[in-house]
Amino acid sequence: MTKSELIAELSTIYPHLLTRDIERIVHTIFDEISAALTRGDRVELRGFGAFIPRRRDARTGRNPRTGDTVSVEEKSVPFFKVGKELRERVNQSATKSATAE
Repeated sequence: MTKSELIAELSTIYPHLLTRDIERIVHTIFDEISAALTRGDRVELRGFGAFIPRRRDARTGRNPRTGDTVSVEEKSVPFFKVGKELRERVNQSATKSATAE
């Protein structure tokens, strides 16, 4: 699901809200999650999961096109850890799909 599909889905679920207001809400939530991760903070959404910034050490990599060695600097990357409730819902859905086939 893309961001625009999410906004369209929320617009159908909440017809009393204007689409531009829903769009502003979705953008604000994503911007706040991004800002928190940029600051190095953990973002936890109960029942959904947690976004955690992780550090990757500097290393020596390889350019796949030329085979030359390249130094890769230390960096921070976002990591998502799924919550228990979401994991269980996805597994229930997968189990129902497998039995229906």
